[in-house]
Amino acid sequence: MSDTNTLRPAWSSMAAGLPEDVLGPILANGTKPGIISFGGGLPSPEGFPTKELERAAEWCLEAMPKRALQYSDPQGEPELRAEIAKYENGRGNPTDPDNVAVVTGSQQALDLAARIFVNPGDAIMVQRPTYVGALEAFNLSQPRYVEMPEDEEGTAPALIGDEADGVKFAYILATFSNPTGRTMTVERRKQLIEKAREHRFWIVEDDPYGELWYHRKPPVSIQSLAPDCTIRFCSFSKVLAPGMRLGYITGPKEVIRMFAKAQSYAVLSTPCITQLMAAKVMADGLFSYHLDDIRRIYRAHAEAMLAALDEFMPKHPGISWTHPEGGMFIWLTLPEGIDTMKLLPEAIEQGLLYVPGSTFYGNSPESHQMRLSFVTVSEEKIREGVKRLAALISSKL
Repeated sequence: MSDTNTLRPAWSSMAAGLPEDVLGPILANGTKPGIISFGGGLPSPEGFPTKELERAAEWCLEAMPKRALQYSDPQGEPELRAEIAKYENGRGNPTDPDNVAVVTGSQQALDLAARIFVNPGDAIMVQRPTYVGALEAFNLSQPRYVEMPEDEEGTAPALIGDEADGVKFAYILATFSNPTGRTMTVERRKQLIEKAREHRFWIVEDDPYGELWYHRKPPVSIQSLAPDCTIRFCSFSKVLAPGMRLGYITGPKEVIRMFAKAQSYAVLSTPCITQLMAAKVMADGLFSYHLDDIRRIYRAHAEAMLAALDEFMPKHPGISWTHPEGGMFIWLTLPEGIDTMKLLPEAIEQGLLYVPGSTFYGNSPESHQMRLSFVTVSEEKIREGVKRLAALISSKL
């Protein structure tokens, strides 16, 4: 058949305008033998409660098989919403089951947020830098981005000005941020709330890492300080397992009803069996001991990477990195002449992966940074990987 007779896809303007996928190839390379991957932001398999989930699955299929294998309520199963509300109240976030919607991973919550708030060309306010997966989800709704001002301590809400007029919502990772690992102080959380009320935008608080603290609990959530104008996203991927594909949204009942409606239109419902499994392990008290195990694992890996960076990284005024108090990431800044995207092929040749920093910007990306994820790499390989990275960077100075 000739090319003239071949039917070509007629992409929508949204699909045609999507940038190339960066994370997919990085994740694919990370599975190759001999590669030390600091790329994918994957939870550590060491922390998966496999036995508890196995018992919960068996219980679901024995006690209620017809229900477990059926469609679910678009807002989520009542048992799981009740357990989430109990759990969030224990964390200091006043929550009723009617304030909860269960979604297929918090990534879906990001997609739904843009769908229900944003028309093409509407503004979303984001941190600089921000989570690349959020940008990818938001891009499907064709927004424009307004970036929050920064100072030497990171996001500085007090500096937000008239550029916030008309913003539909501010997307914020206030605790152990992806990609930087930074945490906003209580004072800065309050400043963001003041700006939201002044400029009349909602706050979307993404909190997938809040339970992954190393030594002390993080500050109170933004939602607990301003429940009237905050929608909060949480994920079971980091505290149970990402294969469960479970996340949840908490917020005012009117907002939750709209998310549930959009959820029904998008996927009908989140799988019932994984919801019932999660409700079962929560009711059985899993988090009373399991979260401590996860924190211990993540703390050890973070300390191993920070120690290796101190030991091997060149002592240069243009090189610095964040020192997170929780979460999964360290943000490495290099002298401005080093482009980490262009450096990546050489890193792969050295058996090393990271995520170039330019992917984490809504506007005007910077090219001399990278995100390092440490939780899926053994402490021995963390040391070796940082050693390889330091040697590569030294060769470019």
